[in-house]
Amino acid sequence: MTEEELKRKLQREQAIEDALIQSMIDHIGSVDSELRDGLIYGTFSTWIMEDRLKGDQLAELLDISLELLFKGIGESGTDTVFTRSFASLWIAAILYSDNKHDFLPEAAIGKTHEALLAYMPAEQDVRGYVPVKGWAHSVAHAADAFDELVKNLKLDAAAYPELAKALWNKIFISESVYVHAEEERLLVPLLEMMERGMDLKLVEELLTELPEKVLLQKQQLPEENYWFLVANCKGFLKSFYVETGKKLNLSILQKNIGESLKAME
Repeated sequence: MTEEELKRKLQREQAIEDALIQSMIDHIGSVDSELRDGLIYGTFSTWIMEDRLKGDQLAELLDISLELLFKGIGESGTDTVFTRSFASLWIAAILYSDNKHDFLPEAAIGKTHEALLAYMPAEQDVRGYVPVKGWAHSVAHAADAFDELVKNLKLDAAAYPELAKALWNKIFISESVYVHAEEERLLVPLLEMMERGMDLKLVEELLTELPEKVLLQKQQLPEENYWFLVANCKGFLKSFYVETGKKLNLSILQKNIGESLKAME
């Protein structure tokens, strides 16, 4: 069905039908924000919260979403980002449901783990809010999927360090400055892994390496882009400092965070 037909259908209370789900998938990355965000994702998330989809349906939708996660990957400034970003949200929603009901096989969690690890460094379009077209927010939405993955009991905790590094490396963006709380969303799964027992020595090492990693870019980037990078890293560290201060078991990291900030002055 066309976007307008789908919009009209979703604006009315509808029974869940295969044809409706297929049309939602077909238009998951629509540039019409009302359809994409408010109606397609809004309807899907409602179905998830109300447990209206069966496990086998969600398993199939997970496979489809993992494929859509790479549509146009490597592009920047194009509309394919909406497909990738909202596929991330569907993945997060499906994992949320599995965390409640445990219907996905371990292999599906492994496949999702590998896909998210491949996707995060490959995503080049880090726009937040796009005028007229609405939220892209690829980094924030991917972080949501990471967070639900980390909470899944079928994920081996040995995967945490690699996941943490994939999230951490998304701080080092020099094309623009994050202005839509992306750094805060990246922190959510990182903090979750730390709460679940990830060795804090890894985080301490990443904090120690951060200032030098930024400085190495000073001679390689145009000046404006270098300062974009600095702003992103400082914004992340400041948010990290605040969040670790809320948790007694993580407040030990504040000294390291403060030293990293001071080294970039």
